Amino acid sequence: MPESLWTDTVPLPEFEPLQGDTKTDVLVIGGGLCGILCAYTLKQAGVDCLLVEGNRIASGITKNTTAKITSQHGLIYDRLIRSFGVEKAAGYLDANEKALERYRSLCQAMDCDFEEKSAFVYALQDRAKIEREIQAVNRLGFPAEFAGNLPLPFATAGAIRFPHQAQFHPLKFIAPLAKDLPIHEHTFVRNVEGNTAITSQGRITAEQIIVATHFPFINRHGSYFLKLYQHRSYVLALEQAAQVDGMYLDEAQGGLSFRNAGNLLLLGGGSHRTGKQGGGWQALEQAAAAAYPHAREAYRWATQDCMSLDQVPYIGPYAPSTPNLYVASGFHKWGMTSSMAAAMLLCDLVQQKKNPWAEVFSPQRSMMHLQLFYNVAEATKNLLTPTVRRCPHMGCALKWNPQEHTWDCPCHGSRFERDGTLIDNPAKKDTKHWKLPKDHTGGTN
Repeated sequence: MPESLWTDTVPLPEFEPLQGDTKTDVLVIGGGLCGILCAYTLKQAGVDCLLVEGNRIASGITKNTTAKITSQHGLIYDRLIRSFGVEKAAGYLDANEKALERYRSLCQAMDCDFEEKSAFVYALQDRAKIEREIQAVNRLGFPAEFAGNLPLPFATAGAIRFPHQAQFHPLKFIAPLAKDLPIHEHTFVRNVEGNTAITSQGRITAEQIIVATHFPFINRHGSYFLKLYQHRSYVLALEQAAQVDGMYLDEAQGGLSFRNAGNLLLLGGGSHRTGKQGGGWQALEQAAAAAYPHAREAYRWATQDCMSLDQVPYIGPYAPSTPNLYVASGFHKWGMTSSMAAAMLLCDLVQQKKNPWAEVFSPQRSMMHLQLFYNVAEATKNLLTPTVRRCPHMGCALKWNPQEHTWDCPCHGSRFERDGTLIDNPAKKDTKHWKLPKDHTGGTN
């Protein structure tokens, strides 16, 4: 699989696998950015905790981010006010701004390429969308403003500008943060029974458990297999391209994103639901050739994001019936600030402290959104599709991804190498290892 810029430039600390049974007050499952921030925040609060990761820390989605630390998550605030009201929209903004402040404080003592930048969401044609979003954000007390004449390789109708946001190198941030944490790598949690997590090497008993595994892997609680789906997007890191001095995102789902990392331009886009066809690498290659004909590709990588029903993450109790089990998921392409907000919120919840953001991110909020019916329809169609290549998560038909040469699940986003080796959850094991000829290209089912 292609390696990201971040992976290629930073070695991470290594940790021994768990050997035998152990106990802890709080167990964090998942060693991505969210899990590491949870463990760090708990340790800073004096809470006994342990983190386990099935592979290496930051080996999943974290290493493939574009690493924008921003409270601007597309054109979200106008919709949040209309759907949830001013108070909850303000809570969402406050959580992300507090997360940004926390990063700013921690990064002062680190060499992690932290840079304060403005964040922009632009529209190609519909200026009215931008103006409505500016009015909504200003209503919440944040000084967003209109921006024209953007340094992008095409004309736009303008953008909303969020000042004083940031970008950084995520693995340079994680490396010093993780080195003194109680972590066991290569410790895959196969199941959770009550307050006990079961691994191949032993059992971990904890008073409380946080599931920070990107997609929640416990199906019998919370209905996350209905509340979440996954989305893939792609990045090219280009040499000899533009310096854009900011972070830019198209308001349209299929549009392009831009940010610089040193002398590289990170061009993102080509997104689609996992298991479906989309623009992928081809869309980015065409955009790069048209906009930056003299640029040279230095890196390419892809990422995958969990999408909630209403674009707001699920952070809090896993389900009403599991008072000592917590979850953080559905970050909707905004994992940097969402991970930090989750760490601060969950640290309070496991200590039985009130937190003003708990209701905003509650996983128990209403599921009655149009996206739910799309998710159910997609799952039903793929469960009924006749093929031998099936996902071990819930039995959906796998689809061949010709651009990345993987088998992808359109229902919940699990991904597998061409021989069936697991890449991305929520599946917890490899699927059937098919004997394929060397020239096999995958097929369609």
